Amino acid sequence: MNDASRRMALTLYNAPSGISIGSWRRDDSTSDRVLTLRLFADIAIQCERAGIDAFFLADNVSTGPDDFRQALNYPLEPMTVLGALSAVTSKIGLIATGSTSYIEPYNLARFMASIDHLSNGRAGWNIVTSVSGAHNFSAPNLDHDERYRQAHEYMDVVTQLWDSWQDDAIVDDKAAGMWADPARIHRIDFEGEYYKVAGPQNIPRSPQGWPVFAQAGSSPAGLGLAVKWADIIFTPQPTLDGAQRFYADVRERAAAAGRDPDSVRVLPGFVPIIGETQREAEQLASDLLDLIDYDAGRADLQRFLSPVDISDLELDEPIPTERLLPPDQVQTGRTKYAQYYEPAAAGAPLRELIRIKSSLNDHAHVTGTVEQAADLMEAYFTQGVATDSC
Repeated sequence: MNDASRRMALTLYNAPSGISIGSWRRDDSTSDRVLTLRLFADIAIQCERAGIDAFFLADNVSTGPDDFRQALNYPLEPMTVLGALSAVTSKIGLIATGSTSYIEPYNLARFMASIDHLSNGRAGWNIVTSVSGAHNFSAPNLDHDERYRQAHEYMDVVTQLWDSWQDDAIVDDKAAGMWADPARIHRIDFEGEYYKVAGPQNIPRSPQGWPVFAQAGSSPAGLGLAVKWADIIFTPQPTLDGAQRFYADVRERAAAAGRDPDSVRVLPGFVPIIGETQREAEQLASDLLDLIDYDAGRADLQRFLSPVDISDLELDEPIPTERLLPPDQVQTGRTKYAQYYEPAAAGAPLRELIRIKSSLNDHAHVTGTVEQAADLMEAYFTQGVATDSC
């Protein structure tokens, strides 16, 4: 594991308003630019210059009025942003979240193929299934395990669409008047339980053929999807021993699914708060907690605790135990829910849960110096947790 030839894979989770719920309120924040391409472009260009492997945009389609109290981290549709970023970057991978619950497979296949062409083969798709935000769509509200069954079929459809053009379909024969050879483009005539798609795709096969697949589910159903399809698994692992168990589990599941375990790269999340000194970093962390808007924090936490209702609770009240559901009974975000369920079940008051959420304690984190941050990252990388770059 200490082979000097190994190289750490680094992906930036782009949160232009800051990870902590109050960080946008700092005088030096960029909250006035979260709707500008320049902000996203500046961050992506800096990441590329620093040698970061990929730039990742999450998404949220369940935003309600209360959420607008804070500057949004997902104000723009992510695939649109990646298309624009492809013009100002040349090396860094570009990953966007897209939901199998709310985007038709044909559209998703076309969106990602377009980004891959525009970026010359740098597109990645973070595959998610969704129930949060269902009120904004006409899609059926499926339960947790069925959403993943649907997602497997979805993956069959999009990959067949990408493969509906042969690599040599474009002949660009001006003399013969043929740009693409119809004999090398094929219908897919897919008909399954959830989808009926004729094909072919209306865009030629892209430089990668398929985009890089990322996935972040940690439930049994989520891991089943990940080990079958994902090139990258994002995971929140706040402790080294827990991360080691997760990594070993992924490798075992990948092998059982007939894949080379080394082909599935595991990237645990890491949140540093950095100062020139330990004291400076701790002061920054304290300042961020002081900036929490607890009304906005309640709305933010509610998404992760759904369907548990916390709207009527005082900040110093714990969540009544009879309201809490075991993690395996919630329909969305089971992994995140479980991490807040444990302190909630132990009687932590609502105020403390909001502070935990704002501190991102569900990820590995350091409040300290650059050297301390590097040491923790190195420990995760060398001790059987995180894998090499693509």
